[in-house]
Amino acid sequence: MTALNTRLLESRSRGLRAVLILALGVSMMTLAAKVQIPFWPVPMTLHLAAVMGFAVLLGPQRAVAIFLAYLAAGAAGLPVFSGTPERGIGLAYMVGPTGGYLAGFLIASALTGWLAAGRGMIGRIGAMLAGLAVIYACGAAWLALFVPAEKVMAIGVLPFLPGDLVKIALVACGAALLSRGKQKDRG
Repeated sequence: MTALNTRLLESRSRGLRAVLILALGVSMMTLAAKVQIPFWPVPMTLHLAAVMGFAVLLGPQRAVAIFLAYLAAGAAGLPVFSGTPERGIGLAYMVGPTGGYLAGFLIASALTGWLAAGRGMIGRIGAMLAGLAVIYACGAAWLALFVPAEKVMAIGVLPFLPGDLVKIALVACGAALLSRGKQKDRG
């Protein structure tokens, strides 16, 4: 086999791996959206854990690619979001009360992945808290278009904070365990 053929096979293998990671990521993101505790107007889901997990474990480029593909699937009308199809589908859903949180998750995917790169557990936790702040800021600002401003914190942030902090702790512990496992495999 020539060097060119070898490089072509390696390139195809990397491309296939990237597509599989993307498809698995979108599937996991959809599953995270469907595992929910109904709240109004924003449901409590496992989205945060998925977004932070992808950002910390896969880095900003892959995390953003997964979330963009997830948003594209939702915009195309696939029922990937929490509460879909019952609460609407496609772009109509995306501009509803949860739209700001979806935008925040996208931004947090990049920010968290970038801040967490090469860091230990404490650095990853700090990166995820920064990402959480972005999610809440975008989500609350958008939610204010749908509910009275004085209620935004009470229904769009505070009920989610304890659970989100637990999710961040779980992702940080999981990432630490996976990092140790990789180090043992190398050593």
